[in-house]
Amino acid sequence: MDMNLKYTFLCLILFVFSACGAKTERNKNVGSEEAMGDTLPVASSSVLTAGRDTLPAYLDSYTGADSVLVCRILHEAVGKRRQLSHEQLVLMIARKFIGVPYVAHTLDRNDEEKLVVNLHGLDCTTYVETVTALTRCAENGETRFADYVRRLEQLRYRGGKISYVNRLHYFHWWLEDNSRMGFVTEINTPVPPFTAVQTLKINYMSQNARAYDMLKNRLERVAGLKRLEDASNGTNVRYIPKTLLNDSRLLRKVIRDGDIIAIVTSKYNLDTTHLGFAVWHKDGIHLLNASSLKRNGCRVVEPAESFFHYMMSRPSSIGIRVARIK
Repeated sequence: MDMNLKYTFLCLILFVFSACGAKTERNKNVGSEEAMGDTLPVASSSVLTAGRDTLPAYLDSYTGADSVLVCRILHEAVGKRRQLSHEQLVLMIARKFIGVPYVAHTLDRNDEEKLVVNLHGLDCTTYVETVTALTRCAENGETRFADYVRRLEQLRYRGGKISYVNRLHYFHWWLEDNSRMGFVTEINTPVPPFTAVQTLKINYMSQNARAYDMLKNRLERVAGLKRLEDASNGTNVRYIPKTLLNDSRLLRKVIRDGDIIAIVTSKYNLDTTHLGFAVWHKDGIHLLNASSLKRNGCRVVEPAESFFHYMMSRPSSIGIRVARIK
């Protein structure tokens, strides 16, 4: 290889990594969470950064492979978005992660809250967040890693402002805040099939603080979460009971491919227990999801089992709430 060709190749590599915003080392100059105010809103990345390509200082370490994957998916999705419906675009992006291992608690590995980007290990919530952030980027023609990071932060935290207490830990919080921000819309009509009502009583986290690494010996965080839990309690929300989830013309009109499905639970102190994306098959809805079940290989799957059959085999799963990415 002659010197001119070597120089051209080196420039190309440097361009790709700069475009994707690759940053694989932990930032060593991050201020403490207490200094930013753990229970109060703090400045979002749109305020702290000088430009769209700048990554926030509180971004956690991530792999170069993840940043390259984000850019690759976004370039493909933006290139195809004119030929695909919104529903097709969501599923195209969601299916990119089939086979990715299920990994829990990936957001809780730091003492202080940081914005975690991890596409090589997903749980049901981070899977939904990842796909939603990528979809919103693609719909807006955004292809930079920094664009994805900004969208993810907006989705994950109340008002898009990072702190542990501001993280939208319960699905009701996530849906309520992201609906208010204009990122998703809740589907809760017509009646039927939304014939059931859940009265919220959510205090699992404040009642089980010792089970959470980032709540141990952090009374101010527990108190902040309890205030938010109490503010939500007593709220009535509509959902589709699982007996109405069998294949029907009505259900096919109400739920679209790519809609976010949240499983409503009868378990004490919780609102929902699992999330995924609706995919219509000939026999009804299937749930594209990051599954912790051994029979699914503990990974992101589009299972052969119908969602109706899945729900009917689980007594505490009583129905679903539905949201649509905007």
